[in-house]
Amino acid sequence: MKVLMVDIDGVLIHGRPADGLPHFTYLERDLGLRLELLQQEFFQTCWGDIIIGREALEPGLAKVLAKIAPHLSAATLMEYWFENDRRLDLDLLKELAALRQSGITLFLATNQEHRRARYLMEEAGLGAHFDGILYSAALGHRKPSPEFFRLATERAGALPGEIAFIDDMVENIEAARQFGWNAAQWTAGARLHETLSAFSHPR
Repeated sequence: MKVLMVDIDGVLIHGRPADGLPHFTYLERDLGLRLELLQQEFFQTCWGDIIIGREALEPGLAKVLAKIAPHLSAATLMEYWFENDRRLDLDLLKELAALRQSGITLFLATNQEHRRARYLMEEAGLGAHFDGILYSAALGHRKPSPEFFRLATERAGALPGEIAFIDDMVENIEAARQFGWNAAQWTAGARLHETLSAFSHPR
């Protein structure tokens, strides 16, 4: 293993900093917007293009909010969202730091749009822990698309068999393995060395 690719949501980040609850748990109480309505009018209709970089987040969100929550600006909702979805797994970060010190290159490999990717690297501080971020909006493809793994492999400058990957989603793990990566599913509370030990045993 020369490179370790690490997913973000469900692996490194688990919801609200205060309690780990999903980031939109109190959306209606705090901002007067029903989550079901936001899911239906924004995430189910606009998100597919935003997450692969075809459309920008803020203009698309602003257009939807003008219809379903005119009292709420896109900037306000984005700030609320990003701030409430950044609880870091500090134990995992420590284990990753030790691995990086041993000479392994660390990349984030994640489905993100541009604004949150930048927020996570700069404001949440992930940039200090990783050698780079490979994300769907920048690559133009999202996991589990084979193109995501092909482009991520190229950007990492490694062969597929030299790359290890942890992700919480089964479909992403299976797609990574099909591309030739060594991949293992991550579960909350797991230990990194135990998860990576699976790579030393042939499947």
